[in-house]
Amino acid sequence: MENNPLLPVRNRIDEIDHQLLPLFIERMHCSEEVARIKQKEGIPILNPKREAEILEQVRLSNPEYGDYAKELYTKIFALSRERQHRMLDASTDFTQMVEHALHTLPDENLCVACQGVEGAYAHKACEQMFPGQRVSFHATWEDVFAAVKNGEADFGVLPIENSSAGSVAEVYDLLIQNRFTIAKATTVRVSHCLAALCEADEVEEVISHPQALAQCSHYIRAHGFASRQFSNTATAGKFISETKPAHTAAICSETAAQKYGLRILETNIQDAKFNRTRFIAISRDLYLTQDANKISVCFDIPHVAGSLYGVLERFALHNLNMTKIESRPVPNEPFQYHFYLDFSGSIFDPDTLQLIASLGSELPNFTFFGNYSES
Repeated sequence: MENNPLLPVRNRIDEIDHQLLPLFIERMHCSEEVARIKQKEGIPILNPKREAEILEQVRLSNPEYGDYAKELYTKIFALSRERQHRMLDASTDFTQMVEHALHTLPDENLCVACQGVEGAYAHKACEQMFPGQRVSFHATWEDVFAAVKNGEADFGVLPIENSSAGSVAEVYDLLIQNRFTIAKATTVRVSHCLAALCEADEVEEVISHPQALAQCSHYIRAHGFASRQFSNTATAGKFISETKPAHTAAICSETAAQKYGLRILETNIQDAKFNRTRFIAISRDLYLTQDANKISVCFDIPHVAGSLYGVLERFALHNLNMTKIESRPVPNEPFQYHFYLDFSGSIFDPDTLQLIASLGSELPNFTFFGNYSES
């Protein structure tokens, strides 16, 4: 429109943009030349001290727009590093690890470890991921990691998160501590029942795993039950079957209740009817199958403003969909955190491979947990 008051300003913005783009391209060319020099001299691509100094100078350059300018330069630096990584495409420890990975999951003569006893939800997850294979049962999640570590088991199956109760923090901590790889994942429908040897009106206390108690918290409060934590849902059912405590019921699966000869007093007692638990299979070896669709990584970041944002925007730049982010405290380091990320993708995509390799060279304590299929 001829009388549009915005038109003169928009025209001026267009003129400025036409000047900015050639300058940006010229700057990227300079970044490429820097990359070639760094490669020749063996200098790392990331120089966090220099970047921090420049960003602070930019921020102080103008009281009104300094913070905006700093954000702009942060983005420019990220794009420059990304271009340098893509251009060099140098072999790294990570790319060599990928080249030596196994590409076929074994499917026979396996021992799969899980926590609990027969009838546990973890047992069902084992059967879904490794049908027909031998399952060994262990008292704790830590014991499952130990069984894989010492070669007693080929894989270990562990719950990582529940759709209503959230993440299983202890498993995340053990995963980060042991740094095993994830070979496979699956989701199990969780439908809890109240099971006992006594009548329903005689129940005064329920026992189960803390996650199951949390998933049935409304039901427990509504009935005025006392609750007691147990190592596993199926173990709770087995305990009642063997010790026959008065006025006590287990919260477990119907499969576990039937296996241990308990009376099912009520079914589907969980708060959320759409209740699912995600399980992972850990391994000492790295398996990268062609149908892999989920990637998990862990890393630390510098304790400065914008560090996490700077990492996450790299995933956006590669159009990768993040599905999970979890932070866990670093032991003996107050207010320092490990960050665990899940995102959709395949390591066989060159851009994704390059991103993971570059992050591995830049971020402290970076761990690639695996690229695996999730059903």
